[in-house]
Amino acid sequence: MTKRKILVTGGAGFIGSHLCRRLLAEGNDVMCVDSLFTGSKDNILDLLDNKRFEFIRHDICEPLTLEVEQIYNLACPASPVHYQFNPVHTTKTSVNGMINMLGLARRTKATILQASTSEVYGDPEIHPQPESYWGRVNPIGPRACYDEGKRCAETLCFDYHRQHKLPVRVVRIFNTYGPNMHPNDGRVVSNFIVQALQNKDITIYGKGNQTRSFQYVDDLVNGMLLLMNNKTGFTGPVNIGNPDEFTIKQLAEKVLKLIPGSKSKLIYKPLPQDDPRQRQPDIALAKKELGWAPTIKLEEGLRKTVEYFRSVLK
Repeated sequence: MTKRKILVTGGAGFIGSHLCRRLLAEGNDVMCVDSLFTGSKDNILDLLDNKRFEFIRHDICEPLTLEVEQIYNLACPASPVHYQFNPVHTTKTSVNGMINMLGLARRTKATILQASTSEVYGDPEIHPQPESYWGRVNPIGPRACYDEGKRCAETLCFDYHRQHKLPVRVVRIFNTYGPNMHPNDGRVVSNFIVQALQNKDITIYGKGNQTRSFQYVDDLVNGMLLLMNNKTGFTGPVNIGNPDEFTIKQLAEKVLKLIPGSKSKLIYKPLPQDDPRQRQPDIALAKKELGWAPTIKLEEGLRKTVEYFRSVLK
């Protein structure tokens, strides 16, 4: 396997830290760039002594000069609690940050992979969602800073690809969970596990019959590596997610089953604005172009995630 100089923006975040670890295990030199707005040095503490790993504290809204062969652009708050805290900066990270990273890729002739999101589909009318679906997003709602920021980032990628022949890769990531998630990030898996471990009521928004498809982080990292290193020049966008669909209430019940003795009860609150009712990836394209499919079932992944949060909350 070829050793490469690889930049991971958002590398101290939940997904980025897993990606950095995997890239190092494959013998690469890894530069991890993170502003630490939502990322944490705790996620990469075990990597700091590795001679092939370098941590740079930097916000990609500002230009960056490095010599790299591949760029994984993961920098952007990804949970509503965090991306709505400073929505203008969230949009800037997706748009200005993308422009800066595309400029860096163009100068260094690097291949760039953009971590896009299933949120580009908004509250979809088509189910499951194929990549050909253009989405149904509220452009002025409280989630738009993230949804529209990511849509614009995809636009920039493909314009650089057409105008400058830049090799780009775009992955649309569906709900992902696993170790290194932030305990207070407001995402449903971490919320439910932390609430159950602390014997607090489990908060379900709406009736809990809205659906999501949850993939374990290792499956996602496999998909990203296959996309980045595919030899056919396949750019995407490609859905990477687990097509097994569960209601939010089913997820809560599974979490409680994995934490016997928890005194948590299910409580219901009003549904937030623009919260999608259904979310399930069509992964036919990932199977065809990348030979990728998820391998980790929800119960197995949840068990590992519960163990992680148990150790963190001690």
